[in-house]
Amino acid sequence: MTREELVAEAAKDAGVAKKVANAVVVSVLDTITDALSRGDKVTLVGFGTFLTAKRAARTGRNPRTGKELRIPATVVPKFRAGKKLKEAVA
Repeated sequence: MTREELVAEAAKDAGVAKKVANAVVVSVLDTITDALSRGDKVTLVGFGTFLTAKRAARTGRNPRTGKELRIPATVVPKFRAGKKLKEAVA
């Protein structure tokens, strides 16, 4: 499902204009992104938790040349599915 399809489905379910639904979707995604960038986690009970995780620096290998290279430490976004979401998908 694309973002456009999500907006259309949300607008239909809520009985609002696509413009309103799009504003809500954009706001929710921006809020989650802002929270994660501050290092906070976002928990939507039953749906899941958005959080960040630290990846340690490591040595990798260029697949083309075989040469070793250093991959720096980084912070990545993660999502843990909640119980209701897991049950709905299973």
